[in-house]
Amino acid sequence: MDERKGLIIIFTGAGKGKTTAALGTAFRALGNGMRVLMLQFLKGSWHYGELDAATKFAGQFELRQMGRGFVKVGGAETDPEDVRMVEAAWEEAKAAITSGDWDMVVLDEINYAIGYKMLNPEAVAEFLTGRPEMVHVVLTGRNAHPKLVELADTVTEMRQVKHAYEKGVLAQRGIEY
Repeated sequence: MDERKGLIIIFTGAGKGKTTAALGTAFRALGNGMRVLMLQFLKGSWHYGELDAATKFAGQFELRQMGRGFVKVGGAETDPEDVRMVEAAWEEAKAAITSGDWDMVVLDEINYAIGYKMLNPEAVAEFLTGRPEMVHVVLTGRNAHPKLVELADTVTEMRQVKHAYEKGVLAQRGIEY
């Protein structure tokens, strides 16, 4: 059976590898001639290796950092500028998903934006329900909202068993960034 259907896929959980899994899914799509856009909702202030890799697929894969970096650390109030940037990223995501330009749109770290109450989960679910039928949408980030989990076709939860950081090993280039 070769039925094509756009899927909603979620990579969530406290373990490492959510963005990496989304990139692997994107890489598979690229290998099948699909066009992929990845919007990173919060990332923006650091340089990640995936930015350089994305240039190798110019015309077929695009990665856009839409934020300023990590937000809402500890009990701090969310900066209104970060909220504005998340709202702009969501508007860009909706335009991309409906544009016909992309076969897959990855919404990296959108679950964090929802969890931090910077984005309404009901509005996201409603939009995704009415999206063009053939567009695959991948959502990443911890604590995926139950409404989105219910809507998704595939949900994978990463669970940390152990991490080098616990032994004092700092983030490694090519592994964490």
